[in-house]
Amino acid sequence: MAQQLLMPKATAIWLVDNTALSFDQIAQFCKLHPLEVKAIADGEAAQGIKGLDPISTGQLSRDEIARAEANPAHKLKLSEPKVRVPESKRRGPRYTPVSKRQDRPNAILWLVRNHPELKDAQISRLVGTTKSTIEQIRDRTHWNSTNLTPMDPVTLGLCSQIDLDMEVEKAAKGRPLPTAAELGATLQPAQETEKLGFRYEREEEKEIDADAVFAKLKSLKSSTPQDDDDHY
Repeated sequence: MAQQLLMPKATAIWLVDNTALSFDQIAQFCKLHPLEVKAIADGEAAQGIKGLDPISTGQLSRDEIARAEANPAHKLKLSEPKVRVPESKRRGPRYTPVSKRQDRPNAILWLVRNHPELKDAQISRLVGTTKSTIEQIRDRTHWNSTNLTPMDPVTLGLCSQIDLDMEVEKAAKGRPLPTAAELGATLQPAQETEKLGFRYEREEEKEIDADAVFAKLKSLKSSTPQDDDDHY
């Protein structure tokens, strides 16, 4: 990766104030337009920005500045960094050690059975496989499908539990809500239950007969013995 100058405008301000370099030399080094460097020198641009010394940051040497001041045609060059920062790797399919690659089909079968909501791309990211292999395991056309055993990829060390939970959560967000048939038996609507209760009360009212109630009361009254004062 090519080296880049840190804080170009702040470096240009310092070079304008502390060196005899031309505007073109500073503009070329700081990747700015010569007119912008002239505006910085005139105080019309970059006001409030503090100058940055490229010598203290190790991006430019004093000898390089002296050579450029002596020769207006000389182009400033960045100094070689003392510490190399490793380049960030591009994010791609997960690398699987050779010793664990034979366990990938078992992990794919486990994911297909236990998390059918996962897409092929998600399974591929988790265990580092290809879509064709996932399709073969789904369709049972894999060359070793008869000997496959579902195994948790976390237990196999192919992915972490956090990564698996994140992929499952992503898949759940895009999943449609379950239908009534998927949920099974549900409660009856309130309108239906209200109708049933009303019918039940009406049936109880029909069963009550006033004449029968009064007849029963009369029979009870006649069966109780009356007090006879003559016996006392």
